[in-house]
Amino acid sequence: MDSGARELGLRLYDLIKTVRLLKQRRADERPAIPPGLLGMLVQIDQLSSGCHARELAHRTRLDPSTVSRSVAALVAHGLVERRPDPTDKRATFLAVTPAGQAALADTHGWYGEVLERALADWTPDELAALSAALGRFTGDIEVALGNHDNLEAAR
Repeated sequence: MDSGARELGLRLYDLIKTVRLLKQRRADERPAIPPGLLGMLVQIDQLSSGCHARELAHRTRLDPSTVSRSVAALVAHGLVERRPDPTDKRATFLAVTPAGQAALADTHGWYGEVLERALADWTPDELAALSAALGRFTGDIEVALGNHDNLEAAR
């Protein structure tokens, strides 16, 4: 491994620690969305017309059993509801509840405040460069791992 890749590996380790700290602090200060469920709630919210659990599993690239447990927890916390699918009476759509919408807005606001404080001295060009580099990097890592069809192993 060359020194550039080694240095990047060390910075990634630092980033992972920082992300864990952010997640824990958010859970402590904004507990409306339990730890580990924010990403799933965001995915359901992005599918504004509702979605089936199997579609959510495909979209998140997680095992259906993982999605099922997460959805059950979100429903139990009143953040997501199951609605009857008018075209298939056996199936249900998942939709974010008003309480879930409020919790998401609060959480996004909290993260926004933290990022604004952290990036206050960054120029717009620096922010754009970081964003572009991270987008490229994450895509290239998925390709390099050859595991871009299922992220269950990453949990």
